[in-house]
Amino acid sequence: MESGDRYGVAGYGSGGDGTVPPPPSHAPSVGPPPPGASLRAAAAALLNLTGLGLGYALLGRWGRAAVCWAATAVLLWVALPADPDGVPTGVLVGYLLVLVLAAVDGGRIARRSAVGGAWRPGLAVGLGVVLLAVPAGGAVVYGSARDEAREQMLLERLEAGDERVATASGQPFEAAKSEYGKALDVYRALGEDHPGSRAAKLVPDRLKAYYDAVSAPYAKKRHCEAVAPLTYLRTLPDSVDKKVLGELAAWPDTPLAESLYACGVSRLGGAGSSSGGGDGGAELGQLLRTFPESASARRVAPAIDERIKDQVSALKGAEPCTATEALRGLGATASRLPDDSVKKLRADADEGVVDGVYACGVDQFEDGKFGAARTTLTDFARTYKSDGRVRQARNIATAAEIADDRPAAGKRLPPSKRPGGARMELVISNDAPNTVEVLYTGPVTGTVTLRACAGCERYSASEGPRRACKAGGRNYPKARLQLPAGEYHFLYKHGTGATARVDSYSSGTRVQPGYTYTSCTYVIERSPFDLDLPLLPDPIQPVVSPWGAGSSR
Repeated sequence: MESGDRYGVAGYGSGGDGTVPPPPSHAPSVGPPPPGASLRAAAAALLNLTGLGLGYALLGRWGRAAVCWAATAVLLWVALPADPDGVPTGVLVGYLLVLVLAAVDGGRIARRSAVGGAWRPGLAVGLGVVLLAVPAGGAVVYGSARDEAREQMLLERLEAGDERVATASGQPFEAAKSEYGKALDVYRALGEDHPGSRAAKLVPDRLKAYYDAVSAPYAKKRHCEAVAPLTYLRTLPDSVDKKVLGELAAWPDTPLAESLYACGVSRLGGAGSSSGGGDGGAELGQLLRTFPESASARRVAPAIDERIKDQVSALKGAEPCTATEALRGLGATASRLPDDSVKKLRADADEGVVDGVYACGVDQFEDGKFGAARTTLTDFARTYKSDGRVRQARNIATAAEIADDRPAAGKRLPPSKRPGGARMELVISNDAPNTVEVLYTGPVTGTVTLRACAGCERYSASEGPRRACKAGGRNYPKARLQLPAGEYHFLYKHGTGATARVDSYSSGTRVQPGYTYTSCTYVIERSPFDLDLPLLPDPIQPVVSPWGAGSSR
């Protein structure tokens, strides 16, 4: 070392006036760290990890501290109030990264810096450890708040489901089915996806109210209306965990069976029987197929049997036609049901129908519905040929046809037995160029057909009474009737050989004992102007003045 060299430290020395400059505020960037650097670094790192930027504050790095405060403020702004979904993952990871960087950076600076002031590094470390409880405790509190927010969210969902049920309960089931489905989705999700929540613990009670709302028609004894909602409830175990439903899973079976029975029985013999709808068959069939061993299923056969007997008794009442239709429906329903004991009841119903058709035709005749009576009793005679009432049915149908043109013929039913006593002969001759069917009713009822008269002509209105059936040497087709005394009504129907403009003709007379009667049927030409010319009344005299029966054309 040369003389004149001096020892010294760069940057230090006395000024020309002999003053001493202040020490530097930071440790030099090179050389060994100041004494206690490790403890200071740990304290600064811990204090920065609290998220409050206290490490930077002790080091006097206020800009860096402000960054920590801003990061914490952003976190609090995002996190509060507590949301059921918590803090977004990206925000949380970013914040933790800021804290870690702040801790590393704060420790690095504290290790290289001489910290002024009277603070103690050991105390700062202890304070940092204590203050770490703030974010940890905050996380715990926030987690609790988040859980509560989640519970409130789930309770709100539960309330929304309740509101849907309340809305749906005021509507018919088919219109409300969608709302019921949405409410069920809420309850199912709460019970299956959040089983430990407060809302999930309330789900069993809500499901009970749900079942009560859907099945309200059953509680009100509106059984037909209850079938659809109860069927729907019975399918819920297919989509909802039975643990969530509990005892409700099997509850709809008995009410549904009862409703199917009550609805089906209430419709037995209804107007829809012949078409297979609305007659109780659908409901009773579903009952017998779905709950064949139920108490309700065992009541089906007795109920139908009783209803058949009631309708058979009703055939003697004021509405035999209605009772007959009911018997037809009962028989059709019984034959379609999947139970042999029920199918056998078809025979009882069919037997009642035979009596019913006859009773219906008689009732229609007595009520003056002659066209309907004729159709009903003609069908009876054609369908039940071996029945002992066929002859009387034909007689009533004949009288009904006459009465349809001559109401006096329908004042009373034809006698069911032929009267005894003397018979008078009525000879009916045909002077018409076409066949004629003569229907008559009185003490006896019947029909005869006269073949067409070959060579016979049509007469003018004035000629008919004078010339009909009086041509010498002509063999007029004839029919001879032996009639007991009494009042008779006749209908002359022109058949084969007549045009559409040949009218039927009806008349009446009284047959008295001791006389022989004749009648003649002929055709009268209409005027060229198609005017209806009056016909003279039939002279009613025995033998010397026979009846005259005319028809116009």
